[in-house]
Amino acid sequence: MLEDIKKKVVSVAKKACESGLCLDGSGNFSIKDEETGYIAITPTKLPRAEMTYHDIIIIDSEGNIVENKTGLKPTSETMMHLEAYKTREDINAVVHTHSMYATSFAICSEEIKGVVFEALAYGGKVPLAKYGRPGTSELAKSIIEPLKISDAVLMEKHGALLVDKDIDVALTKATYLEEVAQMYYHSLAIKSFLKSDRPLEAIPEEEFKAWKYPESMKK
Repeated sequence: MLEDIKKKVVSVAKKACESGLCLDGSGNFSIKDEETGYIAITPTKLPRAEMTYHDIIIIDSEGNIVENKTGLKPTSETMMHLEAYKTREDINAVVHTHSMYATSFAICSEEIKGVVFEALAYGGKVPLAKYGRPGTSELAKSIIEPLKISDAVLMEKHGALLVDKDIDVALTKATYLEEVAQMYYHSLAIKSFLKSDRPLEAIPEEEFKAWKYPESMKK
């Protein structure tokens, strides 16, 4: 069932691990099938190198298991994925990563400012979802309001959540978020080294909204 979607989930999970967005076995990924509404989601405690599409579990919108070929348990963050799909009917993919720099800001309970235009990849804003213990309904519900205003969410003391209609795009958003987080971190470090009192300001939201592909380049 949904073999192509399961293969795509495995591919993205492995890419996330290989690119350093997650350590092997951490983070979780899912795709919602538009036709059936079923969700293909990664299992818990399985190294990416060992994972095949047979290990991907199919669940319905309430978390009931529809197909489980290898007997593994779905990720402990299943409730969070379900809540994301209920909150954003426009999305079909959820990517949850534990990348170093983005997660460091989440640990510090600090939002990542959109200091460069690369932040446009995920909407510019990265709101903070308040702390919830992993695997709990409290954590799942914490992402509801942030997801209403952004495709990228920092989860306090935890990691990052990215959403999109396409899981490859969601993973790209996670990559850009980590890159912007690194730039932001190093910019703050430089300001501290220089003992600068000037605040590090984000690019104004209206600037993000005003950007468009140059007319002269469309020919």
